[in-house]
Amino acid sequence: MTTTVKTEVSIFLLLAAIVISLAGVPAALAGVNAAPRPVTPRGELHPDEKATIDLFDKSKASVVFISTREKVVDLWTRNVFSVPRGTGSGFIWDDEGHVITNFHVIEGVNEARVRLADGRDYKAVLVGVSPAHDIAVLKIAVDFKRPPPVPIGESARLRTGQKVYAIGNPFGLDWTLTTGIISAMNRSLPGNNGTQIDHLIQTDAAINPGNSGGPLLDSAGRLIGINTAIYSPSGASAGIGFAVPVDTVNRVVPELIKHGKYLRPSLGIGMAEDINQKLSEFLGRKGVFVLKVYRGSAADRAGLKAASVSADGAVTPGDIITAIDGVPVESVAKLMSRLDDFSVGSKVKLTVQRGAEKTEISLTLEAQR
Repeated sequence: MTTTVKTEVSIFLLLAAIVISLAGVPAALAGVNAAPRPVTPRGELHPDEKATIDLFDKSKASVVFISTREKVVDLWTRNVFSVPRGTGSGFIWDDEGHVITNFHVIEGVNEARVRLADGRDYKAVLVGVSPAHDIAVLKIAVDFKRPPPVPIGESARLRTGQKVYAIGNPFGLDWTLTTGIISAMNRSLPGNNGTQIDHLIQTDAAINPGNSGGPLLDSAGRLIGINTAIYSPSGASAGIGFAVPVDTVNRVVPELIKHGKYLRPSLGIGMAEDINQKLSEFLGRKGVFVLKVYRGSAADRAGLKAASVSADGAVTPGDIITAIDGVPVESVAKLMSRLDDFSVGSKVKLTVQRGAEKTEISLTLEAQR
């Protein structure tokens, strides 16, 4: 037998073996059990899981999805277009249709729409804003089946380690629930107009863009804060989120509904952060330098004294406010934030450095001019 014939025979036998083996595959698999596996009974949910599910089911209807639009002008045609701006979260405040969200969610937009959990969609009317607190109040006209307002809690008694629940619309993913704990209390973040927001709640519950304006709830389903900011180098949740405490919300929102703006408590003095910092460094004194006392103001009636400037430009310090009701204030931002703990008409006691003497002056706070 020649080499060529041997090769052909070998190839034939190989192909025959492959065909035979393939033909036997179905027969070999015929006896294999390919049915779905039986489900292992789970048993009852853990009580903690049941509580979380119940909390979400009860709270979902009170949370809303906010979408915003802004108008842009085509420079060539002069046509005006309305384009999407962004999304955020909010929650129902009362039976009158007021919706609470963050100021930065609706800042600079021309239109905001509010979608309820049942799918109904409404055009919102802006009622009032407080940029210093990052709070805005919208209103929608719900004619039937009004969603329930979020129950109100308190933030003064919150403790680090408490469980918290955030409901919102991160990245447009509507009605998302995340959980965590209170990581810290009384954090501060820079606000607008040179102020800062104090008493913020820090949480490790996942908060992402789109969660802004949504509620932070305690384990009883009560509102304890408005999710407002995250600390993240990447822009996504890094486990450090912040919420405006409900005690601040419950003080500011009624003012916004009633007046359209927050009537901030004031002493009736003039002050400036940059000048204050320079004077503090130059004179080596900590506190808030009174640069002006407005005539007829609470400060004027209480006898506060302002700094004076001589003809050659030399500044003679007047009163330096070092504390309000015993809480130190070392900057204008700190003083403004401290005043924010009170309401118009509240009586406070100022600790004042006047020359070499320290004195205490009582006055009644008035609405900021």
